[in-house]
Amino acid sequence: MEVGGARAPPPFWAGGPALGQTYIPGGPGPATGLLPFTRTLSPMVTGTSVLGVKFDGGVIIAADMMGSYGSLARFRSISRLLKVNDTTMLGASGDYADFQYLKQIIDQMVIDEELLGDGHSYSPKAIHSWLTRVMYNRRSKINPLWNTVVIGGYYNGESFLGYVDMLGVAYEAPTLATGYGAYLAQPLMREVLEKKSSLTKEEARDLIERCMKILYYRDARSFNRYEVAIATEKGVEVEGPLTLEANWDIAHLVSGFE
Repeated sequence: MEVGGARAPPPFWAGGPALGQTYIPGGPGPATGLLPFTRTLSPMVTGTSVLGVKFDGGVIIAADMMGSYGSLARFRSISRLLKVNDTTMLGASGDYADFQYLKQIIDQMVIDEELLGDGHSYSPKAIHSWLTRVMYNRRSKINPLWNTVVIGGYYNGESFLGYVDMLGVAYEAPTLATGYGAYLAQPLMREVLEKKSSLTKEEARDLIERCMKILYYRDARSFNRYEVAIATEKGVEVEGPLTLEANWDIAHLVSGFE
């Protein structure tokens, strides 16, 4: 729909700044046609890996609390995990502003669902499926949400762990890792599950902590402060900030990279 030569804003933005137009607060109205439509060409403040593992009776996911501005370790206490409800949780890597946007939408969806009072709530599979549509929709508009999301939860006696990236590519797996963790942590988690197909909660937590420590040593965009979210039949618990114990005694022996 065209209004005065410019695209009309969607109802969500009614009364506020119109998309693609200059907005002057308190002025006579938006000046049309002065600014072009913009697209995210590269992420600004970003988060690195998110890890996820299924265990017997639940799911655990973890992410550090670093927000990197390029190569600058700009923010060191941002949360990249979200408790959706008592059965569902998620973690996101990539652009932090896009994650905040998704968080606002999901929080409002949960409120709207609770207001219905029909006894239903969003399951992990429902949130995973919804995110695949949102990500693919934004990708098709050439304006993606620059995130890779890991969704975990425990619903109706079943553990769920799913992955969605910025293109809408989605799958489920017993272990998941995004970012640099897909190269360093995922092989370690798969190796453990090849030897033992079902882990206890304590074993899964030890595995996640080991992988987070390796990422802290090897990934320049990671940090030793992190959060853990665990979903079981008792609900979803987010723990943190937690701190990894690191040992850099042999760091001076590393050479050849000066």
